[in-house]
Amino acid sequence: MNTLEHFESEDLHPGRWWHREGERVVCDLCPRACAMKPGQRGACFVRAGTETGVVLTTWGRSSGFCVDPIEKKPLNHFLPGTPVLSFGTAGCNLACRFCQNWDISKARAMDRLMDTATPEAIVREAKRTGCRSVAFTYNDPVIFAEYALDVAAACREADLKTVAVTAGYISEGARAEFFAGMDAVNVDLKAFTERFYKGLCAGSLEPVKETLRYLVQETDVWTEVTTLLIPEENDSDAELEQLSAFVHDELGPHVPLHFSAYHPDYRMKTRATPKSTLQRARRIAQGAGLKFVYTGNVHDSEGDTTFCPSCDAELIKRDWYELRSWNLHGNRCACGAVIPGLFEDRPGTWGRRRLPVQIGA
Repeated sequence: MNTLEHFESEDLHPGRWWHREGERVVCDLCPRACAMKPGQRGACFVRAGTETGVVLTTWGRSSGFCVDPIEKKPLNHFLPGTPVLSFGTAGCNLACRFCQNWDISKARAMDRLMDTATPEAIVREAKRTGCRSVAFTYNDPVIFAEYALDVAAACREADLKTVAVTAGYISEGARAEFFAGMDAVNVDLKAFTERFYKGLCAGSLEPVKETLRYLVQETDVWTEVTTLLIPEENDSDAELEQLSAFVHDELGPHVPLHFSAYHPDYRMKTRATPKSTLQRARRIAQGAGLKFVYTGNVHDSEGDTTFCPSCDAELIKRDWYELRSWNLHGNRCACGAVIPGLFEDRPGTWGRRRLPVQIGA
């Protein structure tokens, strides 16, 4: 494990989930259950052991802030067209060889190079830029849960929604408290085999499935699911059929499922995902009975569009992250069918803009 160094005591925020085993403290936040002696860091790099327990080293510090379209998270059924203030920290509790944000999630030299921001400062910037929500993203918010929850509490006082973009790799003991702070979540279901999770992510599939079951069956958190398709790794018909059946049978046919295109990055140089693979995956998922299946990271107008599951009317037409037409009446189609999610009478008009911002503490 990495050692804890170059930190003043005020840089270390007390962790909420841990217990002691002899001379070690065990982090109870995620399934890794890292056991650390004082001065050692866990696998995520940002949680560490001290004489008094587990601490978070990235409370109040971010890898950067940006105003994004909410569709980029991706969330297609949650305040469409609105801007979201997005940020992450450093580190990750998975070790995906194909990580698409590796410069952030795998960073080791960012601890003292980040923007600093209190929850109150984040809320002020979200309000100033007209955002309707704040997203914890870029790396996994599970590992900076204490910071995310403090920001979430400030957001709720200011009538801002909160969004977690996560791999769902969290322990049962921490799950309820973490997601109680979230209004919406997109869970990255990386594949549907233990082989993939173990070999390419150094993790396990079952805890992610349990997180998804919990979110949909036991909470009111709006949930969408994304799978990044990698050629010859998780894109076979058989695996896509199994994944789609899981979403349909255990989460429900109306949970939106996104299939996104991979591009070669980090330690994996497999060829990029062709558009035809995403379209095939979408057909398989629709054939399994899923009502809202989307494609991402490619230009595919049909795969971007929300259709009525009852009459097949085109309800929200998208071009990349920009809304082109809007035919919803509240959360209903003209035929009367109810479309699940959080919709307003009029959509947002943010479009596809990406606006980096700086926040001072």
